Amino acid sequence: MIELLQGLRVIECAVLPTGDHAGRLFGDLGADVIKIERPGEGDYLRELGEMMGPHNSAFHLYANRNKRSLTLNLRTDEGRAIFFDLLRTADVFVDGFAGDACVRLGIGYEDQRAVKPDIVYCQTNGFGTQGPYGQIPVHGYMMGAVAAAVTLEEQDDGLVHEVPAPPETYFAGQLDGPLMGATFGVMTALAALDRRRRTGQGAYVDAAGADAIVFAQSTDTLLTWNAGRLTKPDNNAPPTSTHPRKRPKYTFYRTKDDKFVMLAAIEHKFWDNFCRAVGRDDLRDVKDPTVTVDFQIPDGGRTDLIDELKAIFLTRTAAEWVDVAVTYDIPLSPANQREDLLDDPHLQARGVIHESIHPEVGPFTSPGWPALVSGQSFDIARPAPSIGQHSDEILTELGRGAAIEGLRQRGVV
Repeated sequence: MIELLQGLRVIECAVLPTGDHAGRLFGDLGADVIKIERPGEGDYLRELGEMMGPHNSAFHLYANRNKRSLTLNLRTDEGRAIFFDLLRTADVFVDGFAGDACVRLGIGYEDQRAVKPDIVYCQTNGFGTQGPYGQIPVHGYMMGAVAAAVTLEEQDDGLVHEVPAPPETYFAGQLDGPLMGATFGVMTALAALDRRRRTGQGAYVDAAGADAIVFAQSTDTLLTWNAGRLTKPDNNAPPTSTHPRKRPKYTFYRTKDDKFVMLAAIEHKFWDNFCRAVGRDDLRDVKDPTVTVDFQIPDGGRTDLIDELKAIFLTRTAAEWVDVAVTYDIPLSPANQREDLLDDPHLQARGVIHESIHPEVGPFTSPGWPALVSGQSFDIARPAPSIGQHSDEILTELGRGAAIEGLRQRGVV
């Protein structure tokens, strides 16, 4: 179990992935995360997408693991009183709502500061609160749309279509805006906690998924923004949209066992290592990956360097090519497809693939934690809870155990 944040208490109010993932990230690192849900309704994510069982979507099982659930009607005075009692015991509040929803409930940042001046308030949503889009409810694709993560064109049918990334793009593909926003929100909140340790000051963090996508695809974005100021380097990685024949040293190949690997030997020393490993010193002097090199073949025709490499890669399995990469110091790796991930020995060794048993739906496979911590291993201490599963437990901790039945009858919990 990763216990880096053990002793930290986080209160989360969220109903969709951005805020849910922020709370989950804290919980995965060992914090006590209390998810507050509206009685009788709960997190929308429970019912969103493909289902593992009644009220248990796959997204819910993942995004709400390592949390406790407390149902609380924050539109009532009694509900808000319980909330502020709980807040006094907390370090971080995660607000996953759009705009000023928590302010309108009477539990916004200024309301919380009046009760707990050093609270770290982490709001994570699609567009943030500052700026003209701040009140717009957001789904994940909208974050990518604002952040220019998709390329669009109107086609002959008059409809707007998503099209492949433009030429000269290095890292093409849609990013998970909710998860990216949650990640940067939590990272900033943890920095705020460190400042609080030093100064006693709390903080308000305004994190947005759209902003995070801009940041995460900055390799391509900064080239676009600075297009008129750049010169082409002599030895640069070719963008992913470059035709394979123009980048034979930096592209994908099929292997003997019908898997894929990627070769990325654009530096001279790595290309030399590859040529030595496959016994083809005659290829070492090919310097420029965009140069077409002629080789004679029996029928009197010609072939390019990539055709030579295609034949070479078909002589070994993907696992054998990994051994070659390790032995000869070559940037060469498996190019997994999604169905390959569960069997990848490297990902298995790092614990990226986590197998668990949920008490309601049974076996469940999900990502673990993407960074290893010495002496600790990741596990799910608390499977994603049923709505209100921990209400009695948490209320008892707050000294309200005797009042639970009355609170339930009045619809507060």
